Amino acid sequence: MTPGFREFEFDLPQALLSNLISIFDHMDGAPLTPENLIQIPDAQGVYQLCLRDELVYIGKTDGEAGLRKRLERHAWTIQHRRNLEPEEVKFKALRVFVFTAVDLETQLINHYRSNARVSWNNSGFGSNDPGRNRDDTRAKAGSFDALYPIDLDRQVLLEIRSPVRISDLMVALKRVLPYTVRVQPAATNSRKLHPDFDDLRVTLPEDGPFTTRSIFTELLKSLPPGWQSTLLAGRIILYKENRGYPYGEVIARSPQLKAK
Repeated sequence: MTPGFREFEFDLPQALLSNLISIFDHMDGAPLTPENLIQIPDAQGVYQLCLRDELVYIGKTDGEAGLRKRLERHAWTIQHRRNLEPEEVKFKALRVFVFTAVDLETQLINHYRSNARVSWNNSGFGSNDPGRNRDDTRAKAGSFDALYPIDLDRQVLLEIRSPVRISDLMVALKRVLPYTVRVQPAATNSRKLHPDFDDLRVTLPEDGPFTTRSIFTELLKSLPPGWQSTLLAGRIILYKENRGYPYGEVIARSPQLKAK
C-alpha cells in the first residue's frame, strides 16, 4: 500500500439505478391520458406503465424521441382493444438529465422482473406493421396483440361528409384508428392506392355512430367485386382477394358479380 494514496472506484451505474428505483417506488402513477401527458417534457428519461396497479412495461427515451412523444404513442396504442380499458393504464415518468453508457432500460427490467412480469416488454407492444409477408403468421401466445385484440365494435369519431371519396376515407381512417390500416397499393412499394379506388365514393349512414366494423362493411359495398377487408393481429388489411387467413377474421367482402 502506497503511503498517502488510495484508489476509489465509484459505481455510477449502480448508484443511478438505485436512485431511480427508489424514486419510482415512491411515486404515484397518473392515468395515461392526453390531458396528463401535455405537461410532460419531451426529454430523455425512463418510464413505467402499470395496468390495474401491475407493472407491465419499462421504457427509456432519448432527446429525439422524448418522454411525451413516447407516452403519447403508448396512449394511442391502448385504444380500441378488447380486455383493456385505457383508463386502467397509468404511467410514471422520470426525466434523467445525465445518461451514462449503461443500459438503464435493461437494468430496470431485470430488477423489477424479480417481483413482476413486466409482461408488455418484448411482447410486440407498440410494434410497427410486420408487412405483407407476415399476414399468415399467428400472434405469439402472451403477446400484446394476442392478449388485447383489436375491438372492431368501438365507436369511431369520424368527421367526414358523405358521400366521400374512398381514398379520402382511407386517409381519415388511418388518422383516427389507433392501429395499422394497410391498403393494397397500385404497385409494390407505390404510395398510390390501387386504381380500383380512383374516383369511387361511399355513402355512410347519416344517423351514426360509426364503428370500425360498420365503416368497413359499408366501404366494401361500394368497391368492385373481389375486395376483402380482414382483421389480423394488430392491423386491418384491405386487399383485392377472396381468401381466408389462418389467424384472421374476414370483416367484409365486396359484392360478387351475379351470374347471367
